[in-house]
Amino acid sequence: MNKSIVVIPTYNEIENIEAIIRKVLSLNYPFDVLIIDDGSPDGTAAVVKGLLKEFEGSLHLVERKGKLGLGTAYIHGFKWALERGYEYIFEMDADFSHPPEDLMRLHDACALGGHDVAIGSRYITGVNVVNWPINRVLMSYFAGYYVRMITGMRIMDPTAGFICYTSKVLRTINLDNIRFIGYAFQIEMKFNSWKYGFNIVEVPIIFTDRTKGASKMSRGIFKEAIFGVISLKIESLFKRYIP
Repeated sequence: MNKSIVVIPTYNEIENIEAIIRKVLSLNYPFDVLIIDDGSPDGTAAVVKGLLKEFEGSLHLVERKGKLGLGTAYIHGFKWALERGYEYIFEMDADFSHPPEDLMRLHDACALGGHDVAIGSRYITGVNVVNWPINRVLMSYFAGYYVRMITGMRIMDPTAGFICYTSKVLRTINLDNIRFIGYAFQIEMKFNSWKYGFNIVEVPIIFTDRTKGASKMSRGIFKEAIFGVISLKIESLFKRYIP
């Protein structure tokens, strides 16, 4: 059985979904792909269904009813992957902002480099972001500074969504207790990984903003991250993290 699976949550990604699936499944390493679609009204799931026979055994689809949030989609995908024995479980967006070719670099950082979590980082070697307006770059960059200041983590890109987790990490973290759904979900997962003492590495990538489809970013998601970081820190003071 293949040991690596890429979990891609979707909501209205009909313009990108077939291309991203074909790209990932054409890589020289045999990644599997799991699409978690939250009832996209644009027919995203129908496109995936049309590819299931062509990529039988490598492409999988879970359909959920309604837009339930990025964090819950990933948690669902993580549990699905763990139940089926995958060793390396990846997060990736459907819009090509995360370079599919870099999946192998994240994989190797864990499988060959001995790391437990590999983060595709926009900021570990400067600011590697293309096609974002300056205000969004600054917001993202200083959000990372804020997270480091509050939590004590030294991760340069704590809101990154391009990640490889080993199954050991996801089995250790109580996924049922992960409560945030947007930026704060990404921070919460990294914070838990760090508190449990897992070996985390940042792998530099070039992040390119989507050219097709609409961004899912909102002020509510950003506010969740700001206040969620404080609650994470406070709660951690009363919690034991046993590896």
